[in-house]
Amino acid sequence: MRILLLVTAFNGLSQRAWCALREAGHDVGVQLATSASDMIDGVRATDPELILCPFLKDRVPAEIWKKRRTVIIHPGPVGDRGPSSLDWAIAEGARSWGVTALQAVEEMDAGPIWATRTFPLPAAAPRKSSLYNGPVADAALECVLETVAKAADPAFKPVPADAAPTELPGARPRPLMKQDDRVFDWSDATERILRKIRAADGAPGVRTELAGQPVFAYDATAGLARGGRPGTVLGRRQGAVLVGTGDGSLWVGHLRDTEGGIKLPATTLLGSRLRGVPNSPVPIGTEPESPVSYRQVRYRRTGRIGWLAFDFYNGAMAPGHCRRLLAALRHAVAQNTDVLVLRGGTDAFSNGIHLNVIDASSDPAGSAWANIRAINDVCREIITCTKQVVVAAYAGSAGAGGVMLGLGADVVAARAGIVLNPYYEMGLFGSELHTFTLPRRVGADQAQQLVDDKLPVSAEQAARIGLVDEVGPRHPDAYTEWLTALAERESEPRTARRRRQAKARRLAGERVPLEVYEARELAEMSRDMFGDRNGFIAARHAFVTKAPPAGTPERLRLTPANVSRIAPKEKRKPAVRPAVPLSA
Repeated sequence: MRILLLVTAFNGLSQRAWCALREAGHDVGVQLATSASDMIDGVRATDPELILCPFLKDRVPAEIWKKRRTVIIHPGPVGDRGPSSLDWAIAEGARSWGVTALQAVEEMDAGPIWATRTFPLPAAAPRKSSLYNGPVADAALECVLETVAKAADPAFKPVPADAAPTELPGARPRPLMKQDDRVFDWSDATERILRKIRAADGAPGVRTELAGQPVFAYDATAGLARGGRPGTVLGRRQGAVLVGTGDGSLWVGHLRDTEGGIKLPATTLLGSRLRGVPNSPVPIGTEPESPVSYRQVRYRRTGRIGWLAFDFYNGAMAPGHCRRLLAALRHAVAQNTDVLVLRGGTDAFSNGIHLNVIDASSDPAGSAWANIRAINDVCREIITCTKQVVVAAYAGSAGAGGVMLGLGADVVAARAGIVLNPYYEMGLFGSELHTFTLPRRVGADQAQQLVDDKLPVSAEQAARIGLVDEVGPRHPDAYTEWLTALAERESEPRTARRRRQAKARRLAGERVPLEVYEARELAEMSRDMFGDRNGFIAARHAFVTKAPPAGTPERLRLTPANVSRIAPKEKRKPAVRPAVPLSA
């Protein structure tokens, strides 16, 4: 079937749907909703049999939905309507929620029903971004696949909205949630403030004031301190600030200036306003004092296995994040374990260097250079580790240098349903030692194709081409159990010894030193960062300010050149590790 994804942005859910539909044998293209005329022209030019809208903030022009089957994937259960569905669900503490596939009509979210799914919500307030990328995305994909199957049946007719039963209490039409609906006072209970901020994460944030500065707040975690004056900044740690509340405290990791600024680590944005506020570092290797305490990197060990978990907001890694992870890596490597599991966050494994911090710097080029050097240090530590078997566990999606970050591990273990974008945009050649690691995993030709095509890859397809070694269950708890079993298998003394020795032999036998690969990459990056030869400045600024795209990239369009099908049962190609020339 010829399917067009009509979307506001080619985001994680849209990419996941694109991958799944292509792998099911459909011809799939993308049309960005840059304007009504662009949407109409894009549909007319591609002549799709079905239009799906997994992420669309704009109204579908009548000229489209009146002539072609157009199905909206709405992040709410049957009966729910409005643009702030998840915000209201989190803010009001809904116990269950859902996703509905409904046909586009004149009135938004009021069309006949094609498919629906419901799921439980946790008692603790989830981040909106985590909810969207987790249960909502899973339910949405099921609705997408069911809709496509029904679209192939000429006899199928969707259920009129007024005839569809409302499955969840409280599902109803609701307006856009405004800042007046999100307002809180720092003297409120911690739980209330936490729920308000998380219902607005990662957009639009909640307007408040900290250290005398009006800001939008994001990335909140309950703190352990008590007795501080509400609204007072009590401490800082790893980019976050600890703020007193009515009954305790709250860590706030990211802030945005209300005067059109960009989202930044809280300490970066507040800067000199934090003079005199104590820093409370966490010693490397200490056990967490509480599972809710604020720390971005944690290390623990169970028997012969070391577990190094890191979770950076939106997967962005500034130099400080890289240094903390590097220090933790070196601590972990110094332990007498057989296996080291490097696990990223469930929302994102990594998305590479921190473009927001770079763009906000007084010296963006120098900041970008420091950032790439810092993340390369982490990559080098992983590649050259021969004391333990390193397992890179991609529990969340990854992009650009964040994909390349873990490819030097002995085993790459991805969670089902994540999406990898193993290429560089933003006018950057890219580093993270990818010219060394990527060809050794997928072969030189496939490596070049991934970098050139600039297309997302599902975890399952990544396993077929050798980009990852293993794919575990989708549910986070099931993935943890599966990953534990994998680590225990790899920690068997004979197995671990063979892997370590094989890696040491490969590294010793390299014709070209690792440092040469890095030097070549950095030479290219210096031209991009300091010379701006490929438009890094403009692309970066457009990204961090969320500027609307100029149009749909040609590589995503529904054209004959872009619809090559992927056989769903294609056998995985074995990983290859050739000696790759520097020109590869």
